[in-house]
Amino acid sequence: MTDASPPSAASMTDIASLPFEIALKELEQIVSKLEQGNVGLEDSITIYERGEALKAHCEALLKKAEMRIEKITLGADGKPKGVEPLDIG
Repeated sequence: MTDASPPSAASMTDIASLPFEIALKELEQIVSKLEQGNVGLEDSITIYERGEALKAHCEALLKKAEMRIEKITLGADGKPKGVEPLDIG
């Protein structure tokens, strides 16, 4: 994807395969482009839509990571006795 052309419909479908760091970096680039105001209206709408999809993807990946985190439980003697799911609710 170049700076001059909006993302194609096909490129919208590749979001699900992006790792978090790459998706976040692309989202930051989109925000920067939109803030600069150097993009035409139609292109702005197209990249905004991709930004929304990237944001949702990043949020889903973060939620999935949170669910995988476990906290270490300590016994009365202060030593680790096991793990339990992190209470994120």
